[in-house]
Amino acid sequence: MTQYRSKPLPITGLPPGIPYIIGNEAAERFSYYGMRAVLVVFMSQYLMSPAGYPDPMSEDEAKGYFHLFVSATYVTPILGALLADGWLGKYRTIILLSLVYCLGHLALALDDTRTGLLVGQSLIALGAGGIKPCVSAHVGDQFAETNRHLLSRVYSWFYFALNFGAFTSMLLTPWLLEHYGASAAFGVPGILMFVATVVFWSGRYQFTHVPPGGAAFLREVFSPEGLRILARLGVIYLFVAMFWALFDQTGSSWVLQAQKMDQTFLGYRILPSQIQAANPLLIMILTPLFYYGIYPRLERLVRITPLRKIGAGMMLAALSFAFAAWIQRALDAGASVSIGWQLLNYVVLTASEVMVSITCLEFAYTQAPPVMKSFVMSFYMVSIAAGNLFTSAVNFFIQNPDGTSKLAGADYFWFFSILMLATAVAFAAISRHYRETTQMVSA
Repeated sequence: MTQYRSKPLPITGLPPGIPYIIGNEAAERFSYYGMRAVLVVFMSQYLMSPAGYPDPMSEDEAKGYFHLFVSATYVTPILGALLADGWLGKYRTIILLSLVYCLGHLALALDDTRTGLLVGQSLIALGAGGIKPCVSAHVGDQFAETNRHLLSRVYSWFYFALNFGAFTSMLLTPWLLEHYGASAAFGVPGILMFVATVVFWSGRYQFTHVPPGGAAFLREVFSPEGLRILARLGVIYLFVAMFWALFDQTGSSWVLQAQKMDQTFLGYRILPSQIQAANPLLIMILTPLFYYGIYPRLERLVRITPLRKIGAGMMLAALSFAFAAWIQRALDAGASVSIGWQLLNYVVLTASEVMVSITCLEFAYTQAPPVMKSFVMSFYMVSIAAGNLFTSAVNFFIQNPDGTSKLAGADYFWFFSILMLATAVAFAAISRHYRETTQMVSA
């Protein structure tokens, strides 16, 4: 790696590698969210047996396996971080696992049985999950103290690119599934993943390549200071896990709820899995609104800290699931409910995501020592895995042998809303004792 620059440039403007990272993120997120958007519909309607007969899952089973997959995707960042910070470095880890990612899409496109589903999801979980902490930390590595003031803004644009890719794929991929089948629906995201890999490779001479820490990385992680940082962050992320137990249900319970709603809105039919595109679209609208409007105005009244943003976001997540319970109650009573009500609920949930997810990305990077950046990013992502594992376990547990559910109808959404509210109250009390620090890579 001697031909690559190993320290950030001491400049005041934007680092030259940032456009390549953001372009890569847009294409990679198209790939991931397009595939993920149709998973529950694919598993509950399109899955086939080896003999070529329909072999769909029940709704609770599909939700359970969906969240199990998402959980696996957010556990593998630990492996990616170990490879990046301890051995290969972030750049080579991203390239290697991106190729694994492409193979996962190929498996899903070629085999629509449960075997193809297992192989494809396993490879995607390894590839998509493994690169997550590396890409996020790679963004921060491009900055020195001289342009650190741009970091928060670049993370917001990084998240904007992520959601631009997700928005377009969540509109296109469900349409591909309905009109051209599973091969096209999974194959097109696979092609975009390959494009993402090429874009990232093209920027290799523009990046700052922070060398892997090797043995020094392991010593740092298991040093008293490293363990203390992980323990302090672990308490925060334990509460954040419950947010993800709710939020990622936009790909499962919210899609299944949309199937029961009047899907005509403003004269157009919205497919149940297409409704998820509301989230990335709203992110692109709400992110600049929060960062350039709401936060600066609130700062005049009260100090806005990362932990206060996260706590407020948790409260909004609880409100959104109470809203979902109200919608479900009307559906259970036999009313015809417009899908526009779920679109309105996406505004509430997406506002909570801006306050929790973007903040956690920056918070994880700034709290980590330079040699542990990817590892601490992956440690945060384990909270997403834990939240989805909890939701998966709930959905497998509530299945009755006769096909009914222990948490039927609106009760399902009320359960998560009340649990989130209790978590937010506890988080507000605990987070008051956390002392923030900021650690950047030296130029």
